[in-house]
Amino acid sequence: MATAVPDQENILKNLIKVGRITEFGKKTGLDKVNTYEEFRQAVAVRDYEEMKPYINLIKEGKHNVLWKGRPIYFAKTSGTTSGTKYIPITKDSIPNHINSARNALLCYMAETGNSKFADGKMIFLSGSPELERIGDIPTGRLSGIVNHHVPKYLRANQLPSYETNCIDDWETKLNKIVDETINQDMTVISGIPPWMQMYFDELVKRSGKKVSELFPNFSVMVQGGVNFEPYKAKLYESIGKKMDCIELFPASEGFFAYQDSQVEEGLLLNTNSGIFFEFVPAGEIFNQNPARLSLKDVKVGENYALIINSNAGLWGYNLGDTVKFVSTDPYRLVVTGRTKHFISAFGEHVIGEEVEYSLLKAAREENVHVTEFTVAPYVSGGDGKSYHEWFIEFENTPADVQRFAKKLDENLRQKNVYYDDLISGSILKPLQIRTVRKNGFIDYMKSVGKLGGQNKVPRLSNDRRIVDDLVKWADN
Repeated sequence: MATAVPDQENILKNLIKVGRITEFGKKTGLDKVNTYEEFRQAVAVRDYEEMKPYINLIKEGKHNVLWKGRPIYFAKTSGTTSGTKYIPITKDSIPNHINSARNALLCYMAETGNSKFADGKMIFLSGSPELERIGDIPTGRLSGIVNHHVPKYLRANQLPSYETNCIDDWETKLNKIVDETINQDMTVISGIPPWMQMYFDELVKRSGKKVSELFPNFSVMVQGGVNFEPYKAKLYESIGKKMDCIELFPASEGFFAYQDSQVEEGLLLNTNSGIFFEFVPAGEIFNQNPARLSLKDVKVGENYALIINSNAGLWGYNLGDTVKFVSTDPYRLVVTGRTKHFISAFGEHVIGEEVEYSLLKAAREENVHVTEFTVAPYVSGGDGKSYHEWFIEFENTPADVQRFAKKLDENLRQKNVYYDDLISGSILKPLQIRTVRKNGFIDYMKSVGKLGGQNKVPRLSNDRRIVDDLVKWADN
């Protein structure tokens, strides 16, 4: 990785060269840009909403809008700030999504000497590979798109079958996956942690054995998408032993980093894969003209908002993720969170606007008034399902709190497609409400020294630090 900085400089040059012929490039004056300093002046930091007019032109059939030609796919994703997003994937950008996971496995093999797993069966728990079309562009979840590009040398060992992967209902799909894999020599299992846990639970239930007894050659678990820590102990308990783990940092917008070492902390930044990275000090991300750093200027231990420019046609794109470098030789980082409050403990990407809308709609329907509320994930450590736990202080409590909770849950499902998928697939159970006694939030804020001024209770959190303190003011 000694070439990381010059690789990044070359990528920027190539992006600018292609970008000049695009609609975006003509509007921003990329033909006059030759240096990174000039690039920063020409291309502002933007979010999906500011990219949307260009995405709409692509949907209408226009060519050379954000990148040369037209995208070969749209990755459909529920964003933490913009609802459903359509992220372009181009002929030039698809290798980034495919090759990065391969490179992570190759790094693992080189470091550990364990290559035997490549001879066994591998499971990739993914979304449906069935694609719809937006105009003439195939569109679907990223994991489903990538499924079409699994290399031939892995395809023979890949499970579950294509037909099973196409099943929408998670419980039905899970049962079929277990049917297809329970008697196989599984060596690699990959997916987001809550999905893997449900798979392991079903295997244990059916076989009466720990996963490592069932699959004695299972040696590598590949995971990403949500924070692994809350799930780790339970996953290892289900397996029956500690397991080598490879963490990935993929998104619809690109595959940014992967764990290249079982010994060193952090994920290796993907510095030579069609993406030019920029880093904005996290505290400045909402400034009109935030400081922007290229890779050569980042420092260990500082929190940065991650900005990408890519051969998918994303320019100055604020992902909403924050990262911190743990090493600059090589460039390794950890994901530290999001630039805004959110819940994505299970991959649902629920944002403040969605929870506020859902609560106010239910309150209007039930003729109740809400004083304050906050939401946090409840990660089940046992056999029960996880859920969202709402702490609500009512001015007038609903006559039937369970009915109110049901309406609230239905509203949120209508607002957020990922949350709806998790509920309908029985990965999560419907939300639970804990009522907070009168002035409970005030007393809580007082107890943590944050009463008054500009201090507010975050409406939602991706951990339980707030609610674990708040619980002493709850009625139930």
